Amino acid sequence: MAAGQTPQTPRRVTLNHVAERAGVSRSAASFVMSGRTDQRLSADVFARVRAAAEELGYKPNLTAKTLRTGRSGTVALVSDFVSTTSFASTMVRGALEELCQRDSLLFTVDTHGREDLESRLLDSLLARNIDGIIYASMFTRTVVVPPVLKDTPVVLLNCLSDDGGGVSVIPDEASAGEDAARLLLEAGHTQGIWFVGSMPPGQVGGKIWPRWAPLALSERRKGIDRTLENAGTSLAGSVIVDNDWDIANGRAAVADLLTAGERPKALICANDAVAIGASHAVRAAGLRIPADISLVSFDGTPLAQASEPALTTIALPHLEMGRRAASLLSDTDRTPRCIRIAMPVIPGGSITRPRLGL
Repeated sequence: MAAGQTPQTPRRVTLNHVAERAGVSRSAASFVMSGRTDQRLSADVFARVRAAAEELGYKPNLTAKTLRTGRSGTVALVSDFVSTTSFASTMVRGALEELCQRDSLLFTVDTHGREDLESRLLDSLLARNIDGIIYASMFTRTVVVPPVLKDTPVVLLNCLSDDGGGVSVIPDEASAGEDAARLLLEAGHTQGIWFVGSMPPGQVGGKIWPRWAPLALSERRKGIDRTLENAGTSLAGSVIVDNDWDIANGRAAVADLLTAGERPKALICANDAVAIGASHAVRAAGLRIPADISLVSFDGTPLAQASEPALTTIALPHLEMGRRAASLLSDTDRTPRCIRIAMPVIPGGSITRPRLGL
């Protein structure tokens, strides 16, 4: 470009340009680009229009397409904390991967549990003519689906509707509990198995989320208790955490258990953070994992692999959950149902056979 010249803005290629290059009418070009086959256009016309569009770099006008088809090619994922925290953000990635294959864009918004903010965000999204909403939760729990969504395709991700309706995708927590118990039974543990992570009586959530009763705790316990009962045994006891499923509470809970004179042979921890805290307490008491106490947990977070030895954990299938929820948005079958996604076992070095004579 010569000095002093102003760069020209590249012109936007229109459907008229494509029609002119292909030597057809604008309406014929429109029929070809919209995929219509009811106008008796020849194969030659289809080939010429498509070749011209590719040569010119034609991009369809999405606004016009939305007006014509009633679909915007956009989907929204509305959650409490999913998009802005690392714990469950893999669900967003799973949805993105699925929607990318369907040539759809994804809006992600977090409400932080504020009903007023959720209402404003939903109104704004619906005004943009989105094609559907993935209504997601950080923790597996029961939710009240906002009435404003009654005429919009919705898939619940990591949550269930309080009225039992809708299409939901959640992790198979009960089967995960069965796997945790089975791993210990297969290693030879039949006695001295404790669960770490029960909530205090009357408490349904942690201090940060006191109103949200997670379904994971009860579902995991169902699976654990059922499997042990089928094997002719049961938990030796359940350890309460004070106010949350975190490292500090796990450490304090197991320290109290050991100080009271109990010597468990295996611990099933509510999640990886509690298990890390439990391992700290075990070592502080001069005991070893897994030689003295075997350990198994849930969630499959990076904490599990950072532990020494690595924790055996049953992972939350967040990626697959996000993918499945996104794919279900385009399903015309809106029959209420719950899809449970299997939680894979991630082997570690925290389980071994119980020591004899202890």
